[in-house]
Parts: sequence; structure tokens; C-alpha cells
Amino acid sequence: MRGTFTHPGRLLLASIACVLGAAALTFAVDPLQLFRPSRLVAPFYSEDTRVQNAGLIRSQSFDTAFMGTSLAIHFRQSDIDHALGVHSLKLAMTGSNSRQQSFVLEQAIDRGARRVIWQMDDFIFVDAAGIETDPYLSVDLYRKTTKGIASYLFSAAMAKESLFALLRSIPPLRAPLTRAAPYLPVKFALSDVDDIYALPRDFDVARGYNAEKTLAAFTYITSPVRSRFLGEGYGYDAMVRHFERDAVGLITRHPDVSFDIYFPPYSILQFVAMRDASPATLKIVTDLTTVVATRLTQLPNVRLHDFRAIKDITHDLGNYSDVIHHSPVVDAKVLKWLASGEYRVDPNKPTALLDELKAQVEAYKLPRRPGEGRDP
Repeated sequence: MRGTFTHPGRLLLASIACVLGAAALTFAVDPLQLFRPSRLVAPFYSEDTRVQNAGLIRSQSFDTAFMGTSLAIHFRQSDIDHALGVHSLKLAMTGSNSRQQSFVLEQAIDRGARRVIWQMDDFIFVDAAGIETDPYLSVDLYRKTTKGIASYLFSAAMAKESLFALLRSIPPLRAPLTRAAPYLPVKFALSDVDDIYALPRDFDVARGYNAEKTLAAFTYITSPVRSRFLGEGYGYDAMVRHFERDAVGLITRHPDVSFDIYFPPYSILQFVAMRDASPATLKIVTDLTTVVATRLTQLPNVRLHDFRAIKDITHDLGNYSDVIHHSPVVDAKVLKWLASGEYRVDPNKPTALLDELKAQVEAYKLPRRPGEGRDP
């Protein structure tokens, strides 16, 4: 009878030992650099930005936080630093909403950011889960609560990353495992923080961004079976509330932090798609912009920039991979415009650039495609 209980007991003890050993390994290696900058092994980074940002805020030195969605995800920190004379930390998250962005920025400000560069668009203010119940962003990990630390230390995925990082630190294995990392089932594969979600330096820009892709995307989103998605999640009153809570609330809580906020240079086809297939959505967007521009330009620690009516860029469809995502060539121009203040919104005329955009959208005629006939 004694043996009957001995084996399960040994199995239980062995299981506990394995779990504690894995947790100790994760704590020692700390692949996320949540407790300390990496010392035991060379640091590696993940493109899972909602998780990685928690470690970056804790481990990196910075004075400026760069926030945005997929429209800001391909910027390199080194380019931001060079263009604006700052020491930046890129925290952009694809598909992120204003609650997530505001929360992460608050953590960065608490860790020393004195300037925020914030790519802002209407879509971030759509309705979404509250930050405390957000299934995609672990607030406990950022706050380093007991729950957050436990979820990190007792994560099998993090134990796997820690073991791989340890193996990669062994000199004979370092080079081959580093080369193989992007092709293996590990998340922490980038050796340079500058490469997080950045396009490869040899990326074929002309192939990735061209008018053919942009027009194909326009046709896709304006198709009658899909055009209803243009307005999905858009509700004027809710979006204004979210703007006040997440943007204005953050800014007014930190009067000693300067905010450079910009509206990105969407292609003109994004607005034309709304004009033709969802005019109610276009009205919400322009009405919301009026509120945002008027409100932000009243705040003393905000400089607002609007790049949406720069016709040389937004009407050149070769600059885009779809109707909103612009090429790295335009990324560089965005940084140049931020540095010069060339398209800063005038607090005395907060809707002037919006009015220019509205006139362009109203007058715009779609380019003809090869093979299309002339008007009768």
C-alpha cells in the first residue's frame, strides 16, 4: 500500500521541482528584461510589442516615448533620434486602441519620458475593452504586481525562451543559433532593439509599396459586401469620450511632459472610400477631427501636426501598400516635418488643414486603370 502512494508523491515532488526550476531559470535569464537589463546572456527582443514594451520600459534608457499603431510600427529608434535629437523608445503597437496606448505611455512617463511623440488617428478611439480586462495587454505585467510576476515566472513559454537564450550564450552555439532564431519557434529572436518591427534594411520598397496595391486595396474595401466595415466601431459620442479620457486625461495629468501629436498621411483613397461607400463614417471622422484639433491646440504642452492634406504625398498612390500604410520613404518625411513644425496646426485656425483635406476629398476623381474606356 505504501508504494501506491509513494510514486504519485514522487511525481508530485518532481513536478514541483521542475516548475520551480523553470521559474528560477526565467528569473535568472529574464528574457523580457523585466527585472534588470540583460547581463547573464546577450539581450534579444520580441516583435510581440504588447509584451515586449513592458520589458523595454524597465530596461532601456530614454527621454522620449514614440507611440502609435501599425502606421508608426516600422520607424527605427535610431532614425527618430537622429531626426529629432532625442533618445527615444519606440512603443508602437499594431492595431492598438487609445486605452492601450495611454496606459503604456503612462508607464513610460513614470519611468522618465519627458516627451511623447504620438501618431494618432480616428480609429484608436473606437470602443474596446477596458484596460483592466483587456485580453491582449497584461496590465499586471507592466505594473509588476504579484499576479503579473507570477504569470511571467511560471510561464512555460518564457521558460522555453530562457533556455534558448542560455544555449545561445554558449560560444560554439552562439552564431548558428542566432542565425537560426528567426526561423525557430521562439519569440525573442532580434539582437538589436532598433530592429523591433522595423523593415529589413534591404527591403524592396517599390515592390512592397506601389499604386497597384493601393488601388487593389481600395477596390477591396469599397466592395458592396465589405464596405460596411469602413464604419465598424465608429460612434461619434463614444469616440469623443475615449479621446477625452485617454488622450486629454493623460496630457493634463502630465503638464511637465511635451506632446508632439500627429495625424498620419493616409492616402487620399482612405477618405474617398468613405466618401463613396460610407459617407456617415466620413462625417464622424471629420467631426471628431474638429473636436480633437480644437481641444489639443488649447493645451499648452501639445504641438499638433496634421499630415493628411499634403497632396504631393497622399495623392501619390505609389507611396502606399494599401489605402493607409505608407512607405519608409514617407516615414523619413514624417520625422522631417515633426522636426521642422512645417505642418503644425495653428491654434488660431485649428480646422484649416482639415478644411483643406475635405476640399481635396470632395474634388478627387479616381485614376483610370489600364484598359478602362473614356467617359462617353
